[in-house]
Amino acid sequence: MDPHSVNMVDVTDKPISRRVACARATVCLDQKTIEYIEEGKIPKGDVFNVARIAAIMAAKKTGEIIPLCHNIEITGVDVSLQTTPGTGEITIEAKVSSNGRTGVEMEALTAVSVAALTVYDMCKSVDKNITIKNIHLLWKEGGKSGNIHR
Repeated sequence: MDPHSVNMVDVTDKPISRRVACARATVCLDQKTIEYIEEGKIPKGDVFNVARIAAIMAAKKTGEIIPLCHNIEITGVDVSLQTTPGTGEITIEAKVSSNGRTGVEMEALTAVSVAALTVYDMCKSVDKNITIKNIHLLWKEGGKSGNIHR
């Protein structure tokens, strides 16, 4: 095999098993922006619900935007967004599940990334100092490599 070639991994012979992964991202905003979100004063609307829908859509479309990622059947996506009082931070977590031949880590990571970008987009008109940080996999279960908890 040419070391410079790229290939999608063939998962045909892998057994079907339950796969679950959970990822997290943090969005940092001014405390006043957090208050606007909680009071429903962001001009574009309900930040948390729009970000949650964006995360679910992103998880479902991961195979279309990550070049060598498989299109898989997702059986569930659970997304939570929470503010941490006094910190100006929103923590986003997404848990994605599937019964398949390959894991759902990329779907969970894509979900939290797009949710964070959605929060940014919805709040940028009132806050010019938004940052997104610490996008990472929290844990995954299933598959050949077994369970990983970070």
